[in-house]
This record gives sequence, structure tokens and C-alpha cells, in this order.
Amino acid sequence: MPTIKVYCENLNSIFDCEPGTSLSELLSKTGYVPEHPVLAAIVDNQLKELSFQIYVEHNISFIDYSHTDGQRTYIRSLNFIVQKAVADLYPEYSLVIDYNLQNGMYAEIRDLQRDEDGTPKEIPLSKQEVEALKNRVQEIIDADLPFTRHKIKTEEAIKMFRHNNRPEKALLHELRGKFFTTVYFLDGYPDHFYGPLVPSTGAIEAWDLEFFSRGFLIRTPSVSDPGRIIKTPYQYKLFDVFKEYSDWCSILGVSGVGNLNNAIKSGKARELIQIAEGLHERKYAAIADEIFKRRDKVKLVLIAGPSSSGKTTTSKRVALQAKVLGMNPVVIEMDNYFVDREKTPRDKDGNFDFESLGAMDTEFLNQQLNDLFEGKTIDLPKFDFGEGKRFFAGEKLSLGEKDILIMEGIHGLNPALTNHIPADKMFRIYASALTSLSLDENNNISTSDSRLIRRMVRDNQFRGAKPEDTILRWPSVRRGEINNIFPFQENADIMFNSALIYELPLLKYFAEPLLRRIPANSPASTESMRLLKFLSYIVELQPSEMIHIPPTSVMKEFIGGSSFIY
Repeated sequence: MPTIKVYCENLNSIFDCEPGTSLSELLSKTGYVPEHPVLAAIVDNQLKELSFQIYVEHNISFIDYSHTDGQRTYIRSLNFIVQKAVADLYPEYSLVIDYNLQNGMYAEIRDLQRDEDGTPKEIPLSKQEVEALKNRVQEIIDADLPFTRHKIKTEEAIKMFRHNNRPEKALLHELRGKFFTTVYFLDGYPDHFYGPLVPSTGAIEAWDLEFFSRGFLIRTPSVSDPGRIIKTPYQYKLFDVFKEYSDWCSILGVSGVGNLNNAIKSGKARELIQIAEGLHERKYAAIADEIFKRRDKVKLVLIAGPSSSGKTTTSKRVALQAKVLGMNPVVIEMDNYFVDREKTPRDKDGNFDFESLGAMDTEFLNQQLNDLFEGKTIDLPKFDFGEGKRFFAGEKLSLGEKDILIMEGIHGLNPALTNHIPADKMFRIYASALTSLSLDENNNISTSDSRLIRRMVRDNQFRGAKPEDTILRWPSVRRGEINNIFPFQENADIMFNSALIYELPLLKYFAEPLLRRIPANSPASTESMRLLKFLSYIVELQPSEMIHIPPTSVMKEFIGGSSFIY
């Protein structure tokens, strides 16, 4: 029987293997021993589990926890184990993995019955019950049980999901209309996941379950130290925002994508848009009300948030509501306070680190702000990004009695940015797209994915950037957020959630054609295929439904047609 030649990127070598050889068998043959255990592989730019069998020539790269897709594979597998443990201890209830916090994924156990207001009926757990659940998870890991994958008729899969208290998952697959569905099994317990799993439960080494609120946090290791769980601060404000949005979605009956798809197919897109935008309007007004209450002292509003959170629209909408209350907002661009290019710090690769606080002239910024607060007139700076130099164009600024400054930038919540400004003169807003919408009960939607899709659409529409460029730049953007934004989230006086329940159906209309243009041999192909698979579960909005999106919506910042000038 002829052998198949396979190129292994990890060793820069070609290996011969028999047809039907699995990736795990090939891994043993290569002798490749990475620093951390191999969890999956990238085969011709497609993510595959180690049970994948080889029948033709391939380009293969084995990945571990240091790779983003390795982390996702690890987390999916751990979540399945936790789900199985919940099914063993609480067979009448359902595990719901709601959203990601900095210190873990928040999960709850819920009854299928709902409270009178429509919110899910939560089953609060005690510390002792979480500890018992943790012990059961460890037993499953110690047993080193295999994860197996089978393709079965969708109607049979739907029956399994309903039997195991997964109505949202059942509805999602029912609406997809596929003949067959891939189902994973763990010790006879079935479920569907949106990506591969590790070979067996024993591959999960570092993890933890931690009692929190009415449920628990599923903890996973950091990328820098995959063998250890690093303690991080609790994020109570962020948790409250997520919880509010999750409950609101549940009241509308659209906590999962299946329910959302059903609503759109039933002709309710217009109503969803109007309700979502109405909620945003109330939130903008509430923020302006809080600023107005402190108008005697507050002179500076700082708005911060990660990329593609809609910070610019947020600043404009808040400014509009402030004007309604009789205040006069004045916008100052934080980007004009960069240090000259030769003073900009560099990252570990020797490139200019424009996202570092050291790239900002904080002393000059603080001096100008205090001069304004003291009634002085300042010369507003401008920054020439081509030359990398600050200059002055003769623009003057002073503050009147009703004037209030608004500044938007990634460092807005970092105390070091305004360390010479009295705290009572500032009001800090954190804006981010904190979606609590889930694909189903145990597969939540990453806020990072939502923002990446927003950015890809916007960059293509208004900045001439190819979708590949946005995807390949995203890891660097994420590193900047982790270092410069997320550690300071809880410093906010108020948090604004810019997520809209209809945005993924909207963005799919624009993003899917862009992702399909990325060639299979592109380094962005693995990520584009993952995003395409994710979007395939979502029913897109049509232009006849998009006309109901108001011109002041945050979504117009990304798709165009805003009545604001950006």
C-alpha cells in the first residue's frame, strides 16, 4: 500500500504514513515533544482533533495551549466535563455557561421552568455544593475517559438534546435544517460543540471551580503559565452588566441563537431592533443623568473600552443627552497628546508600542486639563501621525460654566493617565460590547469575536483594510487590551454595554462575503473558517429589515449610514 507524505511544520520535516493514520499516531511517529501537551492540530489551515485520520497529503502543525485554538479546544473539553458532572449530580437541571469574566467563565444551574417575569429559574448553589461538583469533575478527569465523535441524524440528535435539558441547542439544530449533526459523547453523555475536543478527559490538567454569586466560575490557566491557575481580582461591576443583559435577553425569550433565529424567521426583526435601540437610548440618558447630578464638580468625562466597542458613538450619544439637560459637552481628542515618535516606547519585538501609556504625554495632558479647570485658555495641540510630531494650529479652548470635557481613549480608566487631576472632577465610563447571547446553553459567544467581526466590517467599509489584515492584527490588539484596558475596568463609575441583540444577524450580512474571499492558503484562513462556521448558525437580517436601524445607532459606526460625523 502506498504511503502518504505529510509535512510537519513543527519539525520542518516530511513524514511517510499509512492511509488512515490518526494525527495522534503521526505525533508519536514524529517524536515531537513540545513544552506543553499537544491538544489539537492545524491541518491545511483547518483545526482538527487528534483523532482525525490522514488519507491524502497534508500540511500539519500540532498546537498546544499557547495557541489560541489550543486554548479553545482545552476550554471546550473542560466545559463538557463540567456539564457531565452537573448531569451526574443534578440530572433534573441544566448547566448554563453564561459569559466570560477575567477570572473565569460564569456558570449557573437552572431549572427549565421560568419565573413569572420570564427570567430563568436559577438554582443557587452553596460553597459545599460547588465543592462536591468540583470533586466529581476531578473523578471524571482521573478516569481519563475518551471523547468520541459521531455523525448522526439531526432528528436523533435533537431528541438527545431535549432529553438532556438542552432545549436551546435542540431548537438551534432544528432550525438549521441539516440532515446530519456531529455529536460528541463522554461516557455515554451526548452533546454538540462548535470545534474539536482533546482526546480524553485526562488531558485537562490545570483547572478550578470557584463559588461565585449564585453559581460558580470555571477557571482555566493563563497562556503564560498553562500549568497553573493565576488568581485575578473579581469584577463585580462587569458581572452586573453581563447579568442585566442576560436577564433582559431571557425576558425577551431570545437568550440563545436558536430563539433569535426563530424570532427573525417569524418576522419580528423590526420589533427586536426597536426594543434594543430603545434600551440603548435609556442607558445613554441614564449616564447623562448621573453626570448632571455631579455637574457642580465633574468637569471631565473619560470614556474607555476595547477595540470596536462603539466608544465614539457612545461619546456622541452621551454628549447629545448632556445637551438635552443643558450642559455643553466639549470633545478633546486624546490622540493629540501622544509623545513625539522618537520618545515612543517599543514592545518586545522592537516595534513602536502606541498602545502603551508611555506613548502618551501625561504630564502635558494633566497640565492642560488643570489649566482649563482653573479658568485659563489653552492652545489645543494636534498630532501629525505621518511626521510623528505634535504641533499647534492656533486653536484655543477655555471652559464656560456649563461646559464639560469629554475624552475618549483606551487609557481613560487608568489612574496614571490623570494622576494630577482631583478624582471628584472626573466621571469614568467603560464601554464594551458585552454580549450575553449564547449559541446554546453551554456554548456562549465570545465578546472578542463580536468585536472582531464589527472591526472587520468597519475596516473594510471605511479604512480600505482587507479582512485578512484585520484578523492577523487582532492578536496584537487583544494583547494591548489585556495590558492597558481590562485591568482598569472596575475603576469605571458606570459601564455601558454597546451590544445589541440583533447585531450578529446584521453583521453576518456584511461579514460572511468578506470571510469567504480569504483564500485557503492564507495565514488568516483558520480563523476565517472558524468565524464562518460560527456565523452559519445565525440567520442574517435582510436589507428590508435593516432600514429600521436608526441613524444614531452604534451599529452605524460599523456598517455606515450614521447621522453622526466620525
